[in-house]
Amino acid sequence: MISLTAAEIAALTGGRCHASADIRVTAPAVVDSRLVETGGLFVALPGEHVDGHDFAAAALAGGAALVLAEREVDGPCVVVDDGERALGAIAREVLRRLRTAGEITVIGITGSVGKTTTKDVLAQLLEPSGPTVAPVASFNNEIGLPLTVLRADASTRYLVLEMGASGPGHLDYLTDIAPPDVAVVLVVGRAHLGGFGGIEAVASAKAEIVAGLAPGGLAVLNSDDERVAAMATVAPGEVLWFGEGEGAQVRAEDVAVDASGRARFTLRGPDGAAEVALLLVGEHQVHNALAAAAAAIAAGLAIEVVAARLSEARAISPHRMAVTERPDGVTVIDDSYNANPDSMRAALKALAVMAGRDRRSVAVLGEMLELGEDARVAHDELGRLAVRLNISLLVVVGDGARAIHDGAAHEGSWGEESILVQDVAAAKAFLDREIAPGDVVLVKSSHDAGLWRLGDDLTATEDPA
Repeated sequence: MISLTAAEIAALTGGRCHASADIRVTAPAVVDSRLVETGGLFVALPGEHVDGHDFAAAALAGGAALVLAEREVDGPCVVVDDGERALGAIAREVLRRLRTAGEITVIGITGSVGKTTTKDVLAQLLEPSGPTVAPVASFNNEIGLPLTVLRADASTRYLVLEMGASGPGHLDYLTDIAPPDVAVVLVVGRAHLGGFGGIEAVASAKAEIVAGLAPGGLAVLNSDDERVAAMATVAPGEVLWFGEGEGAQVRAEDVAVDASGRARFTLRGPDGAAEVALLLVGEHQVHNALAAAAAAIAAGLAIEVVAARLSEARAISPHRMAVTERPDGVTVIDDSYNANPDSMRAALKALAVMAGRDRRSVAVLGEMLELGEDARVAHDELGRLAVRLNISLLVVVGDGARAIHDGAAHEGSWGEESILVQDVAAAKAFLDREIAPGDVVLVKSSHDAGLWRLGDDLTATEDPA
């Protein structure tokens, strides 16, 4: 973070300074007092379960130079009416100053699925070419995005931002803080439908990132998704297309997936072609790799460099298609960070490929949240897909996911191939008894359904036997 005084922060936020005006913040902002760095800014936000103001003293004791708060606390602080909006205002000004002072390229990524994997891959493509800042885990909302911006400083060459939306106007707000030089839209799917009301509303909201491009900015759009392709009409400048169709300027040709679920393909761009062998698991990762490649090309990297770095890129964020080979011969695919119908289908297909004909496939699936009135149908469809993919054993966790179990029963003459268990603990107890060497086990649900805890249990480093 670039250096700011308490007086500057008060002026930027319209806050009241209860500190020496020349106190200087020199380290990044955090909302968790345990993560504070010496000279940092602690942002005390009220929450549903904890109140950040209660941890202000701990943050200051841990080295924070200043607290941004909604009420006065003991110690140096700037008091504002709305901490979240104030955080955004600081990030907006910091990025403005960085752009004025030096060369920084801001790349924003949105889409119903694949945002976090794509930003992780893109950061790995860019970092060897210059200091790169990218979000931790899935920092993609009104709090996470400005926190990411405030990790940038005068040395930062690339700022990669994941931009999430669970309703209209969310991306307008995020792009007002950080207008992208390059805006990437992956796909319009059925994530968070409950907050939008329909798929067309999702498309309209995702288009906000394109409309919010910085002057002279470039839109990187998925030509395979007609709703994404339509966003070209609101692009203020040029469009770079990616996809697997002939119309894409950055595309994958001759895609082949091996028995481990990893794809090989020829990456073709505007100025040549090069071979790629992904380490990421799942054919759907080709799409994420293409998006990252197109963004990197837009940022000035040569296609040969992009292809070589793509072939070295790994999964970074936890619980996202993370493959663990356990000492007892069980393979665990932990994709439990989040879920929607599109990502569930992709994960099930990857499971089927990895298990092949010789290994037993076990799908442990929990509820997909925020789907609104489509929830039951979407869960039912997944159960039917599991049958069609010949998944050996389906373990459905929680009553909210019951329709997955029902769909499997209706699709085929399944008996003990699908079971419904009450919760994560029951699923763990069942799997401890049931799974055997050679099994391939997929764990997936929305984050708040809690199957990430099961993912942690199943991939613990000690020998589970």
